[in-house]
Amino acid sequence: MESKKKVKNIFIQGAISPGFITDCIAKHSSNTAIGGHSIFMGQVRQDEIGGKLVSAIAYSAFEELALEKMHEIREAIFEKYPLSCMHVHHSLGDVSAGEICLFVFTSSAHRKPAIEACSELVERIKAELPIWGKEIFQDNTHHWKENK
Repeated sequence: MESKKKVKNIFIQGAISPGFITDCIAKHSSNTAIGGHSIFMGQVRQDEIGGKLVSAIAYSAFEELALEKMHEIREAIFEKYPLSCMHVHHSLGDVSAGEICLFVFTSSAHRKPAIEACSELVERIKAELPIWGKEIFQDNTHHWKENK
């Protein structure tokens, strides 16, 4: 269990690249005690709002508070589930439609804890972290995104 570790920085500037995700997954192949992984990837949608298409989302955060809160969530999830590891990465700055803005990856000896922990993490991140998204339209106008 990774309890009582220092606060980890979850933020990545810009989109989370497929190569970053691949490398993160590949690093776990040597841990033969892991029997299940669960992955969630949040992708920016090209929604149509008021007749305009979203081309990107500009993410911002109250970083210090978000990292402290994420540390609390991390500790609670490790206490609740028998996880081998947990990775959370969230974009800051501009992320274009079709790109990944949130990557959550959990691992455990069995699939069920990994799946349940991953799902709970995503819901808590969306509900509890002070992270905001401003939808940028193709005509360069914008509005603040509602978190759903």
